[in-house]
Amino acid sequence: MTRPRIYLRVLDANLNRAREGLRVCEEVARLVLEERRLTRRCQQIRYDLGRLSQQMSRAHPLNGSALLKARDARKDVGRPAIRGTPAAHRGIRDLVTANSQRVQEALRVLEEFTRLRSSPIIAKAFSALRFRVYSVEQDLLSRL
Repeated sequence: MTRPRIYLRVLDANLNRAREGLRVCEEVARLVLEERRLTRRCQQIRYDLGRLSQQMSRAHPLNGSALLKARDARKDVGRPAIRGTPAAHRGIRDLVTANSQRVQEALRVLEEFTRLRSSPIIAKAFSALRFRVYSVEQDLLSRL
């Protein structure tokens, strides 16, 4: 596999992971807690992630279709079907914790990999998003 394709696969997987985790947190804020302000904060982070992804696309020769072409879910050695059944969450607090941490980890990977491509501004932006997620996680858990 070529280096550019590896890079694209890492970006694709972690952008997806971050969006998915943010969506779960957003739904808890919206439908479980019915907290408009917290819902908007989750949405804003997700929108900002999308904008950052677009900025990254302009800074590098990649776009959504390049990311999609690099994806190979069937051969992904870490896909859930291979690892077995994921651990069950004991409740909504566990769900929020697991998804917040998933987002934080994905943002850290994006930060590190964009730094490899000489994108310090974009890497810093991923870091800033990660710290916003720390705060949202704390606020979600304090209201549950």
